[in-house]
Amino acid sequence: MANLDSHFDDAPRAAAPALPRILTISTADLLDALRLGWEDFKAQPSHLAFVALIYPICGVLLAHLTVSFNIFPLLFPLLGGFALLGPFAAIGLYEISRRRERQLDTSWQHAFALLRSPAISQILLLGAMLTGLFMAWLISAWLIYRGLLGLPADVSTADFLRAVFTTFNGWIMIIVGNSVGLLFAILAFSISVTSFPHIIDRRVDVATAIRTSVAAVEKNPRVMMIWGLMVTGLLVLGCLPMLVGLVVVMPVLGHATWHLYRKVIDG
Repeated sequence: MANLDSHFDDAPRAAAPALPRILTISTADLLDALRLGWEDFKAQPSHLAFVALIYPICGVLLAHLTVSFNIFPLLFPLLGGFALLGPFAAIGLYEISRRRERQLDTSWQHAFALLRSPAISQILLLGAMLTGLFMAWLISAWLIYRGLLGLPADVSTADFLRAVFTTFNGWIMIIVGNSVGLLFAILAFSISVTSFPHIIDRRVDVATAIRTSVAAVEKNPRVMMIWGLMVTGLLVLGCLPMLVGLVVVMPVLGHATWHLYRKVIDG
């Protein structure tokens, strides 16, 4: 048995798959990706808006649940953290973009064809990881709130807002909460900015997709930071009219993300 163990210890370990070549991009590429995303949306807006409805509907349901179960303090963390799931929510849009790029049929049914794709297990695994980050963020936000304010469970909305914006602990909660939220956002962005399109396009495993996504961020830190700010700004604008704007913003960003992936990953 000892010899057998020694044999396995000495055996060469399988090397991790080589990453594709990461290209250097500029802010002009970001604007071009958004332009191409808009062109994709205009090509079939009704189909893509139908797919994108999933995102604002889920957002409205989350907001309703916070009111129904009297957990109003989690409303902002829920809506803000929900953006962590955006890349997963847009997987159908990436597939539409891929098919349009190859001049294939782009009817909305193909957005759900990924459910039968060989890559679905890796897509779901990465989606589960982002969902885990989302849940970890909610737990962190709740602990920060309980530790700094800890208002009674039946606190009114007016009293809650007054405590947040007019007390020292309230401002500390805003600063700490947003700082922690930023860390979660950076982590989620780094591991997912190109990962889902990469899995869909080349059927790579989650580990390779994440390593490639992080490498893309490391090679283009300034441009990727600008992209993250652009995405955040557009999502905020989309949320303003009762999340209805997301019906346009989501598909445009989903398509733009596909085109960003094509610009930053060689081949």
